Parts: sequence; structure tokens; C-alpha cells
Amino acid sequence: MKAIYLDCFSGISGNMLLGAFLQAGVSLAFLASELRKLPWGREFEIVAEPVKKQGIAASYVRVLPVEEVHEHHDHHDDHEHGAHHHVHRTMADIRRMIDASSLSSAVKARSLSIFGVLAEAEGRVHGKPAEEVAFHEVGAVDSIVDIVGTAICLDYLGVEKVFASRVNTGSGFVHCAHGVMPVPAPAVAELLRAWPSYHAGAEKELTTPTGAAVLRSQADFAASLPDSFTADCIAYGAGTWNTEIPNVLRLYLGDYAEREAARPASDILLLQTNIDDMEPQIFGYLYERLFSAGALDVWTTPIVMKKTRPAHELSVLCRAQAKEVCADIILRETTSIGLRVFRAEERLEAARRLVKAHTPYGEVTCKLSSWRGQVISCKPEYEDCCRLAREHHVPLKRVEELARRGCGNDCI
Repeated sequence: MKAIYLDCFSGISGNMLLGAFLQAGVSLAFLASELRKLPWGREFEIVAEPVKKQGIAASYVRVLPVEEVHEHHDHHDDHEHGAHHHVHRTMADIRRMIDASSLSSAVKARSLSIFGVLAEAEGRVHGKPAEEVAFHEVGAVDSIVDIVGTAICLDYLGVEKVFASRVNTGSGFVHCAHGVMPVPAPAVAELLRAWPSYHAGAEKELTTPTGAAVLRSQADFAASLPDSFTADCIAYGAGTWNTEIPNVLRLYLGDYAEREAARPASDILLLQTNIDDMEPQIFGYLYERLFSAGALDVWTTPIVMKKTRPAHELSVLCRAQAKEVCADIILRETTSIGLRVFRAEERLEAARRLVKAHTPYGEVTCKLSSWRGQVISCKPEYEDCCRLAREHHVPLKRVEELARRGCGNDCI
């Protein structure tokens, strides 16, 4: 399967990620056209420039208002990029913005997953429910572009697996909307609680909340490049700082043989609880929050408890690093007062990759699943098919059938 490895020896931020993706082969024109699908997407432009950090050629990305695009120059001062774009937005605002766009369902889901873990972390820091947190720097247009742009790039490259090294957070203090904060900033510290981190080099903020949220939401830790990873190219995304350690994010793009590196049993947990006294409407909201927090799967099973009382057994499958966040959501949002935690002995997974199927009505993203080298299923994205069926007034099943055919020899 297609995979990337992020070497975070000088931290990780949104613009470093985008720069690395562009140098790895993502089309800037495609990225810009996809970002224009956001409600305000035509008000801003992405500018990518070649720079050198301690002799390393890298790509530096900035987000500029349209009127400034032709006025920008090559000088990079030592300040956080996009500081003039600060706008306060809530998680609900961001969710509506992304849902209202015409981005693919896969990109929407990935974007909201990253924002979801970020909202949970900010909520824990400020003692508020995630949906009520008012983002400041992260609510800025350029930071939204960083997160949605990362999801677009992962989709463009067909990346199914993300690995990352231990991360250099930097040190010192940083100025933000709440005042002067220590590095790592509280939200970054929260996001990296289960992630190996350290600080070395200049007293700067090297890892931002956006970068930490991508790690928490999308990546698995690997101390070094996995043995079963074959790199096709190495790319560098530049950060803002000029430091002794080159302020770049190194990205390896290549193929990963999953069969050679099965997930350790202790990494997968099953959280369960019985609920017999809660309004059923709450389950829908609960599912949404759990998936945003990184749950792998969520389901309920009808059961009968003492005194033949009807109830539901709630089950949540998650990685060990997401246990505390998921448990916190369950205990806060439901009437449960306790959880059972089980470790999965083993989890077998079919390899998955996304392909673009071309139909007479438009393009559909399809998920191909493979087992032992053979394709075992092809699933067209439901939302893509619904959109085309509505636009062209044709049966949904016809669009799905043509999408499967459009996968060609890749599909069974």
C-alpha cells in the first residue's frame, strides 16, 4: 500500500506538511482548485516558493489574500506565517464550512477527523466541551487551509498509511491569543501525550497544534523508517524559522508491505458499557464525537439487563493512544458510570487503497480492499455516487455499477 513516513527532527506544522507534499509530487494547481471548493476558497491563494534551509532545498508554502498574491516577495521574516488572518471560529463553524463544500467525502472525513482531535485537546485544556471551544489561531483561514490541504494531498497521493518519528517540539515561549504560553503550547502537549517527543535546538515553537493534530489523528509512531517501507522519493517542506537545525519536515513517500508488520495486540482496545436509561437520540451525536476523536469503529447491540430491562451495549474500538479521549467522551456524554476495557489479541486487516473511477457522469472515489495480493472488494464512495445521481437524474445503483466498471482491471 502507498504510505508516507514523516521525519519530525525539526518539528511539524501545517505549512511544512503542504510544502513536503508539493515537493513529493502533488500538483499545486490541483491543490488550489480543490481548496476553492471551500465556501471562501476564492478569497485566498496558496503560494509555494523554493527555499534553502541550511543548504537543504525545500518548498515553503504561504496562504495570501488574493490582492496580495502579486505583491509577495521572497523575504521570510521570523514570525508565524499568516498572522494577519486570525479569525475566531468554533468547531461547529468549521464543520458546517467543510460539510457545505463540494470536496470528496474522503477529504471531508479526514479533515474533520483532524479537527476533531484538535477540538478535544483544546477542550481539555480550557475545560470546555469540544464543540464549544472557540478556536483562535487554528480558526484562521490559513490554518484551515493547512488541515484541509493535508487531507487533499493524502487523497491525491493515495496514501493509506502514515508513519511518523518522535517529534521535536522546540522550547521557550510563544505568544498566542491567550497570552504568553510555554512551548510546547498546552494544546500541543495534550495532543502529544502518547507520542514520543523531545526538544532540541533553538528556543522556538517547532511543532504547532495543526502539526500535532495530524500526528494524533492520522499517524502511527515508528522510531525509524519501517523495514517493510520502500521509499520512492524524499521531499522537504520548509518551516518559517531560520535555526541551526534545518527547519524542514522530511517526508518519505513509498510503499509499505503491511503483512510484514502486523499491529501489536496491545495497540487495539475495545471499550464497552451497558446503557439502559439514556435518550436514544444522543447515540447519533455520541457516534460523531467518538469518530472525530479517533475511534476506529463504534456500534450498539440491543441487550436485556436485570428485571428484563431493555438496554444497549455500547462498543468502541480504538487505538491505545485514543483510550482516554474516547473514555472521557463516553462518561461525559452518556449516563454510563463505568467502562470495560479489553485488549484485542490480534486484528487482521485487508489492505485498502483509494482509486478514481471515471464514469459518464463524473469521477467517483472507490475503495479497493485486497487480501494476500488479490482484490476482494470494490466499494464506490456513497456520497460521490449520490451527488452524481442527483445531478444527472439517474438511479443511484446505475452510478455505482458504472463506478465499479470504471475501476477497470483493479476491480473484481
